[in-house]
Amino acid sequence: MNIVIAGAAETDEVGRLPDRSTFQLHLEAARNALADAGMTKHDIDGIATVGTPGPIQIAHALGITPSWLDGTGVGGSSFLFHVRHAAAAIRAGLCRTVLITHGESGRSRVGAGRWGLGADSLLGQFELPYGVAGPPTSFTVTALRHMKETGLTHEQLAEVAVAQRRWSSRNPRAMYRDLITVEDVLESKMVAYPFHLLECCLVTDGGGALVVTSEELSRRSPVYLLGSGEAMDAPMVSQMEDFTTSKGFRLSGEAAFAEAKISHDDVDHLMVYDAFAHVPVYGLEDLGFVGRGEAGAFVAEGHTSPGGRLPMNTNGGGLSYTHTGMYGMFAIQESVRQLRGEAAAQVPDVEVSVVLGNGGMFASAATLVLASRLP
Repeated sequence: MNIVIAGAAETDEVGRLPDRSTFQLHLEAARNALADAGMTKHDIDGIATVGTPGPIQIAHALGITPSWLDGTGVGGSSFLFHVRHAAAAIRAGLCRTVLITHGESGRSRVGAGRWGLGADSLLGQFELPYGVAGPPTSFTVTALRHMKETGLTHEQLAEVAVAQRRWSSRNPRAMYRDLITVEDVLESKMVAYPFHLLECCLVTDGGGALVVTSEELSRRSPVYLLGSGEAMDAPMVSQMEDFTTSKGFRLSGEAAFAEAKISHDDVDHLMVYDAFAHVPVYGLEDLGFVGRGEAGAFVAEGHTSPGGRLPMNTNGGGLSYTHTGMYGMFAIQESVRQLRGEAAAQVPDVEVSVVLGNGGMFASAATLVLASRLP
């Protein structure tokens, strides 16, 4: 059975949306994805989402009584997990068509949960007392070790943000569109060494949704799921096996490539979760597109920019397009657009796109291999 993404759409807008709650963003994205798929709620018998509201609340609000639900929550990669789980459920006959939703008022905090770590949590006990609190300070641990051991420079790290701004400058929906230079990045505010402001993800509102089903039930030209993989590293950044590489990236990528029966030369387009500028560096190396310590130069030489041989994060990514807090849904959306030939910054002749998702500080990872046609 061939599993496909039959519908994909984001909320009407992304960015600053103080007039819409988290719940409203979920429902708006669901409505748009169903319309994109040419389907109605009556076609849906599976629901997947993460956080609050969960799948039961979403199903009830839409008037759906699903036979399968998934509330897997492993951070920003959750939506890639949902696609993989939906494919397995459909093949097992547990449901026929799954709606995956995401909505997050990450900037305006309308209907969003409260921030905070319990003092008795792992992070509260073993990292917070040492000043490691939240993504900017947690991710510095990995970035600095990678720079020390591989020779990744500040200028090369800045090049990641510069490359992605080249893409977002072509995307009318992107929050940041003005072209920037390495000097602009290095002169922007220092947030937590070595991260300057322009090397840190945006904080926005928005959402997206997907309709996953079998090829037989798709009502429009589908995007095929050729392979997928999921993995983990450690619940805390301090417990990673190696700060300079993501075990989750490696294992999920290996599984997805093996299932899809593809090589790196088959990949036309790449989306790597980019909460901070060093995460695409890890993605390029851990997926095997370049060798250890080579990703910084690869990006600086323009290979991931418009006209490069491996277009990456072509919507502008979490650094320039949007980042609501959990970004994985938007990475999938851009891959679908590229494979359909509908992207704002369209890459010519995209037939195979790889999406790599990160959850937490390299805690979880998932990889999808998507294609415009079967091999």
